[in-house]
Amino acid sequence: MGDSVHEPARTLPVFGEFDVVVIGGGPAGLAASVSAARHGARTLLVERYGFLGGMGTAGGVTNFAGLYGVHQGQMQQVVHGMVDDLLARIDALGGLNQPQDGMQGRIRVRSYDVSAYKCAADQLLVSAGVKLLFHAYASAVLMDGAHIKALVVETKSGRQAIRAKAFIDCSGDADVAHFAGVPYALGDGAGSALFPTTMFRVGHVDAAQALAAVGEFKAINTLMDATRTHTPGKYRFPRDGAILRPQKNPSEWRANVTQICNAQGLAMDATDAQQLSDGELEGRRQVAEYFRFLRNEVPGFENSSIVDIAPQVGIRESRRVHGLYRLTGADILTSARFDDRIGVNAWPMELHNAGRIDWHFPTDTQRGYNDLPWRMLVPQTVSNLLVAGRCASMEHEGQSAARASGACFVMGQAAGTAAAALGDGASFAQTDVASLQARLRADGTFLGDSV
Repeated sequence: MGDSVHEPARTLPVFGEFDVVVIGGGPAGLAASVSAARHGARTLLVERYGFLGGMGTAGGVTNFAGLYGVHQGQMQQVVHGMVDDLLARIDALGGLNQPQDGMQGRIRVRSYDVSAYKCAADQLLVSAGVKLLFHAYASAVLMDGAHIKALVVETKSGRQAIRAKAFIDCSGDADVAHFAGVPYALGDGAGSALFPTTMFRVGHVDAAQALAAVGEFKAINTLMDATRTHTPGKYRFPRDGAILRPQKNPSEWRANVTQICNAQGLAMDATDAQQLSDGELEGRRQVAEYFRFLRNEVPGFENSSIVDIAPQVGIRESRRVHGLYRLTGADILTSARFDDRIGVNAWPMELHNAGRIDWHFPTDTQRGYNDLPWRMLVPQTVSNLLVAGRCASMEHEGQSAARASGACFVMGQAAGTAAAALGDGASFAQTDVASLQARLRADGTFLGDSV
């Protein structure tokens, strides 16, 4: 029996023609599509699920990381622009928590209600005039030399083509860039990657008891270590430590503790269909096991229940394209500055290695963030494509920081703003960066200019 079949050529219907097509509705895709539309572009957002938010909803992350960083020696919000509108809309729906500090005050996140995020994202895109195509995913591109002339998508209406002047790949896995032949690295380049996690939420928690027991960021780790010591073998923890924090309603808590590997013990490859399928099963197995520990051992969780397991395993890293510049780990640690900056990344290096999380922070106590250069959005070899989000042009260590939602919002806003101004047949490599920066500042983006 052969290992392949032949698919006959076919003529595809054209779904539509647009100025800008954005693939993926996570933080980068939201910012890209809204920014493009607000600057006058006919914009389409293609999303595989029936809702927006990316890993923040489909992956169950439930908090925005990287919006806050140390600026002039004080922890404050440093990612602004389109995201401010989104936060206000989530807050108006009663779904936004107050900022939560961790790691001895070195990080700050804002948690949210997933349903409120979905509704707020819908409102934001509709108000900006973005056309939405849900339940569709990229499957191919049609090229004219170095130029993408059409994107091919699979939908419930069948296989269709979409034409546009500019495309922005916010798929997380660099699917469009991959189809277009852009070179990339997969994971850490050594067969593994940042390990994925299946997120879940626990409800009906006795908030007073739970906050007293594990209100400190690392208190749950102490309880896990004590359990290992006193009852060895009773529970199998997939990694050292957990992130267990309350949502806006303190009777509901989010749990970030699972770690998904493949049969070789390496990080699951999110671009491999079988590994992804196996990982979904393993993630839910780990969720059930860890919940047993919570109910049996952690005060306040005795009568709790699992109220949600994320629709998909949360992916931190897969393909990273090769662009005109690759953000490095050294850029994170040295609070790097770039002349072609489009905003800042305020999240430290967060390396999800086998069995543990390794954190590395910038050394500058006055400027705890690095610039993000325009060049990291511009892939090699394709003229009318930008890549934003966790699959942008970064090295493994740099991506461990700039994959966080704060930096993704920044990248998306810059990509959408630039795409709206792209002329017919023009190349993103020739973008007037000074003009782009002026437009970003006018739209409220913080470029780190003052420090």
